[in-house]
Amino acid sequence: MSTIPQRLRAAATAATAAALVVVPLTLVSTSADAVESHVDNPYAGATQYVNATWSDNVVAAAGRATSSTLAAKMLAIKGQPTAVWMDRISAIAGNADGLGLKHHLDAAVAQKQGTTPIVFNVVIYDLPGRDCYALASNGELPATDAGLARYEAEYIDPIAALLADPAYASIRIAATIEPDSLPNLVTNLSETACQQSAPYYRAGVKYALDKLHAIPNVYNYLDAAHSGWLGWDSNAGLAATLFANVAKSTSAGFASVDGFVTDTANTTPLVEPLLPGSSLSIGGTPIRSTSFYEWNSDFDEARFTAHLHSLLVAAGFPSTTGMLIDTSRNGWGGAARPTAVSTSTSATTYVDESRVDRRNHRGAWCNPLGAGIGERPQAAPNGYASSYLDAFVWIKPPGESDGSSVAVANDQGKGFDRMCDPTFVSPKLANHLTGASPNAPLAGAWFESQFAELVTNAYPAITGGTTPPPTDTTAPTAPTALTAAAPTATSVALAWTASTDAVGVTGYDIYRGTTLVGSSTTTSYTASGLTAATTYSFTVKAKDAANNISNASNAVSVTTATASTTDTTPPTAPTGLTAGSVTATSVALAWTASTDAVGVTGYDIYRGTTLVGSSTTTSYTASGLTAATTYSFTVKAKDAANNISNASNAVSVTTTSTSTPTPTPTPTATTTSGTGGCAVKYTANSWNTGFTGSIKVTNSSGSALTSWNLKFSFANGQVVTQGWSAKWSQSGAAVTAANEVWNGALAAGGSVDIGFNGSHTGTNTNPTGFTLNGTTCTVS
Repeated sequence: MSTIPQRLRAAATAATAAALVVVPLTLVSTSADAVESHVDNPYAGATQYVNATWSDNVVAAAGRATSSTLAAKMLAIKGQPTAVWMDRISAIAGNADGLGLKHHLDAAVAQKQGTTPIVFNVVIYDLPGRDCYALASNGELPATDAGLARYEAEYIDPIAALLADPAYASIRIAATIEPDSLPNLVTNLSETACQQSAPYYRAGVKYALDKLHAIPNVYNYLDAAHSGWLGWDSNAGLAATLFANVAKSTSAGFASVDGFVTDTANTTPLVEPLLPGSSLSIGGTPIRSTSFYEWNSDFDEARFTAHLHSLLVAAGFPSTTGMLIDTSRNGWGGAARPTAVSTSTSATTYVDESRVDRRNHRGAWCNPLGAGIGERPQAAPNGYASSYLDAFVWIKPPGESDGSSVAVANDQGKGFDRMCDPTFVSPKLANHLTGASPNAPLAGAWFESQFAELVTNAYPAITGGTTPPPTDTTAPTAPTALTAAAPTATSVALAWTASTDAVGVTGYDIYRGTTLVGSSTTTSYTASGLTAATTYSFTVKAKDAANNISNASNAVSVTTATASTTDTTPPTAPTGLTAGSVTATSVALAWTASTDAVGVTGYDIYRGTTLVGSSTTTSYTASGLTAATTYSFTVKAKDAANNISNASNAVSVTTTSTSTPTPTPTPTATTTSGTGGCAVKYTANSWNTGFTGSIKVTNSSGSALTSWNLKFSFANGQVVTQGWSAKWSQSGAAVTAANEVWNGALAAGGSVDIGFNGSHTGTNTNPTGFTLNGTTCTVS
């Protein structure tokens, strides 16, 4: 297929994963409240969770600010709520980059004030093949069956289990679901990586929606990109259809989606106050046709959310579907903000002198220079009735990087994207410089110089705050008498004597060697996740409110117990063993992870009673098989003490008679493909030499289909350039659309919506003859 038309291209936002810096937080013992009823707008009448990690970074930045005025502005926003990002599996329990989900949930319970509801904003962000169009926020999971299995079993399932804990029933949990994922399937399917990721994005988002919607106090908000990406009529319409198809694939249908969030981690302004009408022409030239807007009528997020909401309702979503806008970085204030409409008679100059968005291209997404903090978080903001806004929110914590300016080695799967390089002239930006800030760290890391600029350029301007007190530069005394209790195979309890400070000690950071592993507000801490029969060295440092850090305590050396002396319990048996792609000589296997009191170290794979291999993940490909032969496989888990679990369920597989892979089996009852009647509704939206085709296929026979194949022909030389919700191919005028793995089952009377982008040479007559599995369909 050729690349997508110019008007359909837009640079994807690189939503980042917030790196959480460990800070002390005093927790209050709170009993769980009864689950409240699911409300229409969870933000109405509620407070929002303030992440002490982010607040501590702000306070520290204020202490290093270049002026007392800037410091006062920083301190004025230290109590604003920001989202917590779950950017990889290890973030759930907590890792070297930050504290875990349970810590934040406990803190949210502690922050809840009486009967006033509190909203906890969390970002679900670890899909297989994440960020397929950009590189700065690539993730840990590959776009494969094994990657999807890990996403479900090791990422979504543990998150859902934590959120469903009755201890958190009193919290309204607003989940932003997978930034940039589904929008990439609207505009970027010409990219090989996005083609490979597409089925896993749909399947992963469906799984996340199903699991999280089942928890009464969780509210799901799908990411919907921003106006500079999906604002064109063609893009917005395709996005609404895609969102609807994914929602309809879930167990609860449209009810699984509470709303949508736009401008996540982006800087597209909330409003363009000096450009109120996209239909305006200057010197006979429509301003929306200028190079900055490229015929996109949605100049800002207020217009885009209203536009998208109307399309979502038309696609089947209820009219009560709410919208969120991430206003954390879309203020565009400061000295460069225009204060009056341009008087130029050139449309391009008029737009450039009137727009508050000071980027040189709307596709510039990485740490853009000149951006500012936008509206502060608030529920149901006034003045946006057509947008159906539930709230302004800060999903992207201001001050956290979008991506590094140069390549940085890391173990998070994050690549180097030249869009973050301020010296790069980007073809994606019409050969403009990226406008990215220099000296940026990895995506999600604290970027203090950018934070200072965001505060300086805030709109509305930040007011209030207090002039910071005289700077405290004296560190606490070092903790003393660090001791360790008798260790287990995987943990050790530490204790020490308190430090003193001229102002006051606020907490302690615990180090394993040189790695920060945790924090405590008391004089004790239990280090966990250790390896049996291994020697570790621990030290502790104290800190105060000004973030002065003490010298290290004395070091204590600990050798963990041997696993065999403390662990005789085998892991649980693996479950959900399934077979994926099958060839004449191999089969791909995947299963749900086992659990163990100490820790699962691997899995043994059996063909019948013969051990044929081992894996440290929840997938394995058995090879060296014979064609057209039936085999039975099971899996057993093992731990560090070599305790072996019971066998998993057995899966029977018959290899193919050729080397051609067979599709992944669908875990449903097998039915015979029907060949009865069918109906097709075809519509086309044309422009210049391009068009979008939308097709609704209805199985009007009396039999269910397990697969389908739609064929039709063009009359005027039209060419399919990009398609979705089907496997598209074209030979001359003849076009074929075959089902994807996820939508092959079509019940009697059921329908499926598919579509494509295409090109034409001036005449675009609708096709009139369609066949489904060889049967002629009626056309409406």
